[in-house]
Amino acid sequence: MSKIVFFSIPAHGHTNPTIPIVAELVNRGHQVWYYSFQEFQGKIVDTGAVFIACDEFLPKASQKELDRKVGKDFAALIEMAADTTMALDEKVCRELQEIQPDCIVSDSICFWGKLFAKKLGISYICSTTTFAFNQHTAKLMKRSFSEIWRMIRGMPRINIKIQELKRHGYEVESFVSLIQNDNETDTIVYTAKEFQPMADTFSNRYAFVGPSIRQSLPVQNVKKDRKVVYISLGTVLNQNQDFYHTCIKAFANTDYEVVMSVGGKTEISSFGSIPGNFTIKASVDQIAVFQTADIFITHCGMNSVNESLYFGVPMVLFPQHSEQRTVANRVVELGAGIMLKGKKAKDLAAAAAEVLANPIYKENAQKLSETFHRAGGAVKAADVILAKIEKES
Repeated sequence: MSKIVFFSIPAHGHTNPTIPIVAELVNRGHQVWYYSFQEFQGKIVDTGAVFIACDEFLPKASQKELDRKVGKDFAALIEMAADTTMALDEKVCRELQEIQPDCIVSDSICFWGKLFAKKLGISYICSTTTFAFNQHTAKLMKRSFSEIWRMIRGMPRINIKIQELKRHGYEVESFVSLIQNDNETDTIVYTAKEFQPMADTFSNRYAFVGPSIRQSLPVQNVKKDRKVVYISLGTVLNQNQDFYHTCIKAFANTDYEVVMSVGGKTEISSFGSIPGNFTIKASVDQIAVFQTADIFITHCGMNSVNESLYFGVPMVLFPQHSEQRTVANRVVELGAGIMLKGKKAKDLAAAAAEVLANPIYKENAQKLSETFHRAGGAVKAADVILAKIEKES
C-alpha cells in the first residue's frame, strides 16, 4: 500500500480531473491525502481520500483576486502562490514528515506542492490540466499588448516573491522554473498527445492520459427531436450578462433546445422572461449535458474543451484570454470548431448554424474523441503514479 499526497488550487478546472484518479488509487487500496479547499471537500471525501483544508492559509481576498485577475495578471497569481506557500510552510512540512508519503502529485499551477516536494526530498509528479508548456509551446501564446504590459510591470513584484521564497528555504531559480514543464519531471497531462500542440518537443516522461472523466448519466428530459445547444463560460470568468442576453436573443424560440450555465454569481431573474426552449441554471452536470449536446458554445477553458471533445461535441469558440485563445486555435486547427467572429446575436446564430449544418466539425470532434478514449484516463494516470513509486522504492 502506497501513501500519496495531492495538492491543487481552488479551481474546478484544476481539481476535477484529479478526482477520478484519487478514487482509482483508493479503490486499489492505497492511502491518499488531498490538500485542497472547502469548496471541494465533498467530492474529495467521497473518493475515500483524507481531505485537508487550506482555506485559512490563502492570502486575504485572494479568491476575489483570482476571479478578477486569472489569465490577466500573472504577477498577482505568482504573489498569491508564493504567499500561500509560505503561509502553509510550517503546517504542511510538519504533516508531510508525519505522513511520509511515497509521492506528491501537485497541479502545475499549485507551486506550493512542487516546492514542498523539493524541500523535503519527496518524489514528485506534476499534474497539468492545461496544455503542457515549454519554451516551444510558449511561442503559441499570442498575448495582447495589455497582457504583455502587465507582465513587464509585474516583474519586480515577482522577483520580490522569489527572494522571499528563497529565504524560506525554497530553491527557486526563476519564475519560469515555477511555471514551465521540463523534460526531467514526470508529468501527467489531461489531454491526448494528438491534441497537444508540438507534442514531439516533450520527453517520454510526459503521460498524455486524456481527460479524466467521472461517470455520469446523460441529462434527463431533453427533447432529442431538437438539436441541443450547450452554453457555458466556465466557473471563474463567467459573469458576462451581455453575452448571456445575446445568447437568449440569438436562440430564443428557435428549433434548438438550449442549456445555459451562468455561474452562481449571475442573477437568473435578471434575464426576465426566459424563452420556453431555454434551461438556465447557475451550474449543471457538464458531463451529463455533453452526452446529449450537439454543439458547445464555450470560453475555451482546457477542462471544458477536453470534456467536449471526449464526447465528440464540436464547438463555437469564445476565448477570454491568451491561454484560452491557444486552446481555441488548436480546436480550429484540427477542425473541431469555429471561432466566434463577432459578439452580436446574428454572429452567434450564424456560427452555431455553421457547425451544426456542416458534418465535418462533428466528424473531426469524433476523431479526437477516439484518441482521448484510447489515452487511458484516470486508470492510466493511476498506473503512472504507482509505477513511479515502485521504480523509486
